[in-house]
Amino acid sequence: MDSLIFGTVLIFFGSVLAGLFIICWTVVKLVGRGVSRGAGEEEARLIQELHRGLTKMEQRVEALETLLLEREQGGRR
Repeated sequence: MDSLIFGTVLIFFGSVLAGLFIICWTVVKLVGRGVSRGAGEEEARLIQELHRGLTKMEQRVEALETLLLEREQGGRR
């Protein structure tokens, strides 16, 4: 059971780190090359989509953690 929780936590933090890396990389690319207006709007839209996706992923991971904790607590009774 501990390995299942460890795996979930590892996936969660790995996803968060990957998301942060993508956002930082995008910001560095935007700042580094002086983005034109059309490209800037497109990249802003992409960043917003990434943020929404990461928010949904965070909610799913929290739901999984809740299920795992409930299962673990049910097994101890």
